[in-house]
Amino acid sequence: MDNLARLDSFQGSNLANVSQLQESPSIQEHNQQYSQLKTHYDSKYKIGWFLMKGEPRPCFTPTLLNDLRAYLGNIKAEMAYSSNQKYDYLVVGSDVNGIFNLGGDLNLFRTLIQEKNREGLFSYAVQCIDILYQNMNHFDLDLTTVSLIQGDALGGGFEAALSSNLIIAERGVKLGLPEVLFNLFPGMGAYSILSRKIGPVAAEKMILSGKIYKAEELYDMGIIDILAEKGDGELALYKYIKAAKRAPNSYRSMAKVKDICQQIPYEELIDIAHVWADAALNLSTKDLRMMERLVARQSSKFAA
Repeated sequence: MDNLARLDSFQGSNLANVSQLQESPSIQEHNQQYSQLKTHYDSKYKIGWFLMKGEPRPCFTPTLLNDLRAYLGNIKAEMAYSSNQKYDYLVVGSDVNGIFNLGGDLNLFRTLIQEKNREGLFSYAVQCIDILYQNMNHFDLDLTTVSLIQGDALGGGFEAALSSNLIIAERGVKLGLPEVLFNLFPGMGAYSILSRKIGPVAAEKMILSGKIYKAEELYDMGIIDILAEKGDGELALYKYIKAAKRAPNSYRSMAKVKDICQQIPYEELIDIAHVWADAALNLSTKDLRMMERLVARQSSKFAA
């Protein structure tokens, strides 16, 4: 509640709907079909919030991917129905305390690799890429996509966070690409995005090191756009919205410039996904045991 009071003071109005965001009738209706996604609509600031909760582990399960695809499809439909007026921001966050997302479904990967099911691996990668690519390009709509990182984002969770137009992270959260620990690499956008943000040499070094960073380090590197104090992620978002409203022409123009200068072709992501699927099938028994240990660790940590 302290943050809400600070928001009231900062904006001079009652923003109690930050914690209890108003839902539009259409979003409320769709809510029932999302088993691993919680959605809210802030009508005052035209924000669509979607909070991930993969189960049994907070990763990109097939169910969560289906929920995301359905929700984002509904967003497009609502924008079309409202003549592109309903949403100004789409904010992805987490409904799991301390975790944004842990990345790919390692248990599924291990099964598909053991079955030598390349088609299944590649299909999973494409599902992730389709959402990531649309998020990078703000779904071809006049809105801004935002990653609100209030917990750890690892592997594909970090890749997903990187794909938003605006990245807000709270101090102390951990982010990184640990795939090298089981002899693989992040194949769903990490290198493409990071090489454009910090250069190809630094991007490769980050991926091959497997290092886990704190948000403060990535902010200093220029990977994170806004660094918020612990618990102040939502406050930082509303501060950004207020600044954007003061100079809308500047912010919209810069968004278009970034679209031009940071373009990532869809074909590039798909080509890398082919490399990733082939690399996954080359993993050894030792690599799969490491993957299995990581799954067991995640499962024990998030067991009910």
